[in-house]
Amino acid sequence: MIDLSLMTYVATMSVTPGPNNLMLAASGVNFGFRRTLPHMLGISVGYASQVVVVAAALAWVMVWIDALRPALVAAGCTYLLWLAWRQAHAGQPGAGGRGAPLGLTGAALFQWVNPKGWMMVLNVVILFLPRDAGWEAIGGLVLWCVLVNLPCVAIWAVAGDRLRAHLREPRMLARFNYTMAALLAGTALWIALSETVLA
Repeated sequence: MIDLSLMTYVATMSVTPGPNNLMLAASGVNFGFRRTLPHMLGISVGYASQVVVVAAALAWVMVWIDALRPALVAAGCTYLLWLAWRQAHAGQPGAGGRGAPLGLTGAALFQWVNPKGWMMVLNVVILFLPRDAGWEAIGGLVLWCVLVNLPCVAIWAVAGDRLRAHLREPRMLARFNYTMAALLAGTALWIALSETVLA
């Protein structure tokens, strides 16, 4: 059965700007849509694995997440700052060389330190999974989450791919990469600051 409120929530959280979508847009610009596919799929795989773990062990995970929250935030922010540095030094589209898009495994693992991803997963499980849910309900929830998440994140990769034609000039590409790097770094700093204020 289709739960429109679940689909709306997952679509809204998946399509709005965040670390994943900024990285996908940048990867689309620098490497094209086809080479960005593993990154895109990795986001959905990582998201699905989080939903399974959280849904299967919600009480334990809530205590675990609370205890590990500072470490998760520090790891996620550090990784975002490293990605921002890497983005600022990305090369010309199609120019082989140094750069490579984030792969399926790296993108899937990033979900485990992505603060927006954790917020999304916890809310999905708390709001949309019945209290006495079994594996069938968990599987259904995961399936719907992936079916909605994947096309939403694809929008960002496609948008980046479409921008490639306009960013062939090295100066324009450098401006784009520095802008995306600044947005990623700003996201990391905003998350760190929010955690510090809330602590």
